[in-house]
Amino acid sequence: MSQPRWAVVVPVKHLAAAKSRLRGALPGVPHEDLALALAADTLRAVLACPAVAEALVVTDDARVADAARAAGARVLPDEPAAGLNAAFRHGAAATTVGWVAGLTADLPALRPAELAGALLAARNGRPAVRRFVPDAPGSGTVLLTAPPGVALDPRFGVDSAVAHEASGALPLTGDWPSLRRDVDTAADLTAAARLGLGPRTAALVTAGRPARTAG
Repeated sequence: MSQPRWAVVVPVKHLAAAKSRLRGALPGVPHEDLALALAADTLRAVLACPAVAEALVVTDDARVADAARAAGARVLPDEPAAGLNAAFRHGAAATTVGWVAGLTADLPALRPAELAGALLAARNGRPAVRRFVPDAPGSGTVLLTAPPGVALDPRFGVDSAVAHEASGALPLTGDWPSLRRDVDTAADLTAAARLGLGPRTAALVTAGRPARTAG
């Protein structure tokens, strides 16, 4: 039996408001450029994943929308304008693909093979049950999946791993370090760099690194 292909929903805030705890992480690099790079590298990995049939980016930011369309994603305006979970629901409702996943937009080290592995694990889990992947610290969520006929029912936010499990979703516990490594702080960005950043984020990290002086 062939494996099903997925629709992956990736909401992205206005860049000026996105990733506020990262502001100033790369001296000399505009904050909006860094936020865009994180999202672009996340989307690049999603679109390179063989399990993904379509990527839907929910955003009202023109730069994000342009980059997403250029990469081959479908763009939806954030018509609910009611936060992250509303954006996930909006994107999930717009797809005609049966298997749906919600993914955060701050995974610049994401490897397509790891995303494929997590989606396969979700597909092979208990029928009619939502599954989620906690972030590296374990309190947040980077990926939430729903099978055909089951609402995504996202609970992203503070302590979302607990919230998702309390809502009936089951955790996925595979070895997917690049999928679990979301980036909220400068320390997270350093940890993601150790895994290997996508090209846009890597270029900004190099540009923001202080030049070495001869001793």
